[in-house]
Amino acid sequence: MQTLGLNEIREKYLRFFESKQHLRADSFPLVPQGDASLLLINSGMAPLKPYFSGEVTPPARRMTTCQKCIRTPDIENVGKTSRHGTFFEMLGNFSFGDYFKKEAIAWAWEFCTEVMELLADKLYPSVYLEDDEAWDIWVKDVGVDESRMTRLGKKDNFWEIGSGPCGPCSEIYFDRGEQYGCGSPDCKVGCDCDRYVEFWNLVFTQFHNDGQGNYSPLKQKNIDTGMGLERLACIMQGVGNLFEVDTIQNIMTHIAQIAGVIYKQNEKTDVSLRVITDHIRSTTMMICDGVLPSNEGRGYVLRRLLRRAARHGKLLGISEPFLYKVCETVIRESGQAYPALVEKSEHIRRVVRLEEERFAQTLEAGLKLLRDTIETLRTARETAFPAVDAFRLYDTFGFPVDMTQEMLAEQALTLDLAGFEELMGAQRTRARQARAAMGDLGWNNVDLGLDRSLRTVFTGYETLQDNGKILCIVAGELIQSAEEGARVAVVLDKTPFYAESGGQVADNGILSTEGGVLRVDSVQKTPDGKILHAGEIISGSLSVGDTAEAAVDPDRRQAIRRAHSATHLLHTALRETLGEHVTQAGSLVEPDRLRFDFSHMTAVTPEELSRVARRVNEMALAAYPVTATEMPQGEARKLGAMALFSEKYGDTVRVVRMGGVSLELCGGTHLDNTAQIGAFAVTSEASVAAGVRRIEAHVGLQLVDDMAMLSTIVAQTAAHLKAVPGELALRAGQLLLDLKNAHREVEKLKQKDFKSEAEQFLLSARQVAGLRVVTAIRPGLDADALRAAGDFLRDRDPDVVAVMATAQEDKVTFFACCGKNAVARGLRAGDIIREVTRVAGGSGGGKPDSAMGGGKDVSKMDDALAIVDDFVVKNAK
Repeated sequence: MQTLGLNEIREKYLRFFESKQHLRADSFPLVPQGDASLLLINSGMAPLKPYFSGEVTPPARRMTTCQKCIRTPDIENVGKTSRHGTFFEMLGNFSFGDYFKKEAIAWAWEFCTEVMELLADKLYPSVYLEDDEAWDIWVKDVGVDESRMTRLGKKDNFWEIGSGPCGPCSEIYFDRGEQYGCGSPDCKVGCDCDRYVEFWNLVFTQFHNDGQGNYSPLKQKNIDTGMGLERLACIMQGVGNLFEVDTIQNIMTHIAQIAGVIYKQNEKTDVSLRVITDHIRSTTMMICDGVLPSNEGRGYVLRRLLRRAARHGKLLGISEPFLYKVCETVIRESGQAYPALVEKSEHIRRVVRLEEERFAQTLEAGLKLLRDTIETLRTARETAFPAVDAFRLYDTFGFPVDMTQEMLAEQALTLDLAGFEELMGAQRTRARQARAAMGDLGWNNVDLGLDRSLRTVFTGYETLQDNGKILCIVAGELIQSAEEGARVAVVLDKTPFYAESGGQVADNGILSTEGGVLRVDSVQKTPDGKILHAGEIISGSLSVGDTAEAAVDPDRRQAIRRAHSATHLLHTALRETLGEHVTQAGSLVEPDRLRFDFSHMTAVTPEELSRVARRVNEMALAAYPVTATEMPQGEARKLGAMALFSEKYGDTVRVVRMGGVSLELCGGTHLDNTAQIGAFAVTSEASVAAGVRRIEAHVGLQLVDDMAMLSTIVAQTAAHLKAVPGELALRAGQLLLDLKNAHREVEKLKQKDFKSEAEQFLLSARQVAGLRVVTAIRPGLDADALRAAGDFLRDRDPDVVAVMATAQEDKVTFFACCGKNAVARGLRAGDIIREVTRVAGGSGGGKPDSAMGGGKDVSKMDDALAIVDDFVVKNAK
């Protein structure tokens, strides 16, 4: 058996299956393409599902990949065990209706014994207990002795997920020796100990499960194999766990050097080293594939991995940002296999460092809140950490909730997770996704009854008018014809209409047949390449088989072209102005207006924005020719063509070139010359997520309309202010100064009244247990004003205990405060607010001297304030 590095193993595997006529494909991005069911790619076959289902024709019937994968369900175990990790690479070879069991098994054995040179008597295959075919191939064809064969049940050796394609599996185990065993005389394949390691799973997809437990043979049988690269590396290098594999160990060594510690000398330190090592591999790969830290979705996965790693850095005694330095080692170890890591190294380090710095700014404040709340719990002899405080740690201080849970577990405390989720649900802004224009037609739930290999031919690059045959009509179901007034979607065999794709909106226009006319207002593409034209039949009727003249609205198409070509120039201008780290993160191209999202970690300054806009206009006025050429994807990338990570690209791609300033992969429609853009102007720039900025801009006739409207507004404003347009800024400045002075005088009067009112509150305070208790309802105040009133009372009298309330519509807000002497006597504003808000059907919390909360029942305001005196009597020491 050879001792091979992880990178060597990967290359040997891929070359081996290339020799078996497999197409070697690059790893798909970790962000799923066109699969909303997954947050991140979690298996080698996940990106290939459309090929297995037949929705998309694969580029070859045999493929091999090494796929990057992320799994986080067991994140709390990472670092504590030698097995768990969030990032891994999955080697795989796949057949889409080509070879089957015999070849898959034979090649697996050949790779293991001849390429990896694993000893045959160390390998133990397993098969599904009813799969005699696989058993015979292993025993009779390959020659494995029956004593090393094992039959296992459905749990271990049958792959299925609900209804759909499924089939038996055959796994290969490696015997690592008795020293890894459990000592039991029954220790064998299937035992939970570490002796027999399953490292390769061959899945034979040959049945369809109808969801009721009925299995029928598939017409097309497939092969899906998966082998964990890190797991095989452990075997080939003779090491005990993935953290001792060469490339991963090099990352850990870098971390240990920064921390000044040595691995395997202290278990607590080792846990932190393993956590950081695993998490920095995951985060580096995720950022490379376009993920940025945020509080939702995959961005939240990235943020919690980064912040968990940063916290373990603190536990190792590392006080400065360091993770961005470790990224360099990750990139060095994996850059040859994944060149994008090297290309985006500056961007990766910048994102990681900024997130580290942001977390460091809030970490100490968050830890203080955590410690204060824990101290309160200890005093009260409670073990459940309040949901409101966990939510504040998340919302204000950026503590991922699982990190809070982990820290609480270290203190033998639990979290009110249900309460936390309730608060999250109340705060979360639910995105209302507009229904697709054709959603009410139900086309996406209808079998169109057409050959999956059939594609609608798009002729819209060359012409705006063409003839096509109506292949089917959909209106909730397949129909043969439709009359005037009906809303339908029709499929043509060819069309000049551009379907919504890549951020570009669809064309509009008219479909005309001898018998009727369809006004097209939306065009969509199915996963298998058919184009549907949706709209209302405005006259006559349409029938399947009719020949339709398809005419695109030329003015709308030209306006879309202007915006799309301007988007490419904007991308160039941003990279020239802000740096090569800028990459497209999304776009929307509409008639004469565009929205462009891009990766950049800080706000674009007005000066930078001005330079970007000027540069776009310079390139437009330079009248660069715009050309589009189809070529192999590999050739396009060699030319340096930019690609959007989230878009799907086939073997042949369309490269759009604008002079020598822009070269991008793009399937959209464009101008013939950049001068046709006209003028370009930015209308807004803002943040849409952590590390993602958005620019909106207008071009062409929309910009002409903008300028006309602006001129009218300037003239009207000048008239209202009795100034000429050239003096508007001076006149507006003087008015603002006058207004500011007037506000200052009003605030002085308010402060005088406010202090007088607060003094009256203190004069009317009740003496309770030697303290001065104030309760009051102040209608019409907002939360900030309520807090200001309470803070004034607290700072005015150290003996005060005050609870103030205000109501707005159907919600009541409470604020409690305790003076220094009241706190010294054991009273806590957070405890008071929890009791008070509970009466009003709400919750709250805070610090010992001030706290805030809310209630749902306005009618209970008086009852809630009525309990304050009793609370003081019972709890004051």
